[in-house]
Amino acid sequence: MDDGTPLENVDQETVKAYDPPGTYSPAAPRQRRVWPWVVGIGGAFLLGIVALMIVAAVFVPRTARQPPAVASVEEPNEPEQPENVNAPPPTDEAQVLAQLNDIENEWTVANLNADKKKLARILADEYVGADGRGGLQGKKEYIETIERDADTEKWEFRDQKVQLAGDRATLTGIVSLVIRGEKREFDFVDRFVWRNGRWQATGSEVTQRNQAQQDVNNH
Repeated sequence: MDDGTPLENVDQETVKAYDPPGTYSPAAPRQRRVWPWVVGIGGAFLLGIVALMIVAAVFVPRTARQPPAVASVEEPNEPEQPENVNAPPPTDEAQVLAQLNDIENEWTVANLNADKKKLARILADEYVGADGRGGLQGKKEYIETIERDADTEKWEFRDQKVQLAGDRATLTGIVSLVIRGEKREFDFVDRFVWRNGRWQATGSEVTQRNQAQQDVNNH
């Protein structure tokens, strides 16, 4: 119409109406299903419980069958000093007296506790001593028949004297025992031999003191 060109008739049937594109709407995202996850987690939890029940069923009965641990009630022993088995016997009487006094106390404790291992170390193989019934007994019988003494409450040694003769020593003295509240006193003569770097008892004699002697000593 502007340039003057004549217009031509257009067949309306061949002209298609223009249809503008519609507004674009993106497809809605697919919603994930939650129940498979719930089922999976629940199944794993149940499997864990079943596994724990199996472990408990296997190991708990074994633990129940085991005896309970019992705490040791033994008194701790002092560590033994290393010995020189080739050491010569001591010749100083004061030193020997102190050594034998230690052995006497150790010997008494071993008797009260029926400590056979300790007695086997204190007594020499040739040991012979009183059996408490008027007879004599050797080392083997002494150790086999010893029984724990729960009646003796305390003891005390006094007036100890030692005599040395080479590798032999004799210790004399008095031992006081409190037995069920009653005090008793005994004269003792214990003999020892120096062997493998230590003293061992070879014999023992014990005689109960009469009441008159005890009264004199107590005053």
